[in-house]
Amino acid sequence: MTARSTTAPPAPPMLEPIPFAKGMAVIRIFFGLILFANGLAKLEPGLGRIDLGPYHANLITRDGARGILDFEVNERRIREGAPPGTQVPGLKPFVNDLILANWGVFQWVVVGIEVIGGGLLVLGLATRGAALAALGQQLFLALVYLSSNRWAFEQPHEYVPLVVLALVPAGRVWGLDGLLVGDRPALRRWPF
Repeated sequence: MTARSTTAPPAPPMLEPIPFAKGMAVIRIFFGLILFANGLAKLEPGLGRIDLGPYHANLITRDGARGILDFEVNERRIREGAPPGTQVPGLKPFVNDLILANWGVFQWVVVGIEVIGGGLLVLGLATRGAALAALGQQLFLALVYLSSNRWAFEQPHEYVPLVVLALVPAGRVWGLDGLLVGDRPALRRWPF
């Protein structure tokens, strides 16, 4: 007589992996397009203005980015009588003495993060590394806006998805990461 197995069959997964991966790919591509479009507007300021019928919007150009950074750090008042600029200790001298004083270099760092990082996210190539680079920029902006009395979720909705994209291999569906790791199991690690 043979012994019969009394173990139950495995439970179906709580999450269907392919639809989940497609959803992550949509978020990855969406964030990539946002970064890439803003980067292009920094390369060609004429792309910073969007007028499509009744729809009017803008993207942030290099001059716009410098102006926003200068205003937020040095001039914004959260209420009448409050001191101007950021109240985050050490941020004002860091931005003024390093970033704004060397904007000729830092403007191209921003352009590179947005164009290259955004492009990599759209293509799904080294997606976790690209998300991490974009995350660094967004966390810096969150620090800039920390004491500026903004809508509480204005910055988190920009950096929380990037945290997830830096951790989850979202480029394996609808992305070049999937092609790379398919034949090369050794690449099935960060940043792919």
